Amino acid sequence: MELTKNIFFNTDKLVANTTVKVSYTGKLFQDEAEEVFIHYGFGLQWDNVSDVKMEKTDLGFQAEINLDDSECLNFCFNDGNGNWDNNDNNNYTFAIESIPTALILQDDMGIESRPRLRRSYIISKKIRIAIYKIITYLPKIISGNYKRKLTNTNNE
Repeated sequence: MELTKNIFFNTDKLVANTTVKVSYTGKLFQDEAEEVFIHYGFGLQWDNVSDVKMEKTDLGFQAEINLDDSECLNFCFNDGNGNWDNNDNNNYTFAIESIPTALILQDDMGIESRPRLRRSYIISKKIRIAIYKIITYLPKIISGNYKRKLTNTNNE
């Protein structure tokens, strides 16, 4: 689910007491930050505040968050060097839905089962990210403005 530009979740909606993967391709990723942290809390008062270092991948920075039984998830991003992406001082805020216990499926042993993501959803998410990468970096490569890491090759 893409709720705002450059932030993706691995699920269609945020549900209380579940784990969600957050993918970030925003300003700090585009500025090629080496590491990014997600600073998050729950509810209007930012309860249970946590900072998690996100994993850097070719598709952006990613982290898993355990969702609280609260009305909303609030978060922002920083690179550990004082640079923040906080949605122009508004922070990123998303509603968390509660599932009535009558709708929770249980198997024969009484264990709750979590719904799985549709394969088509995962594939469409990967295609969107690939298209974003092509649109962002192909013009830079063609024009020669793409920053390359220079390697020092001393042949003695």
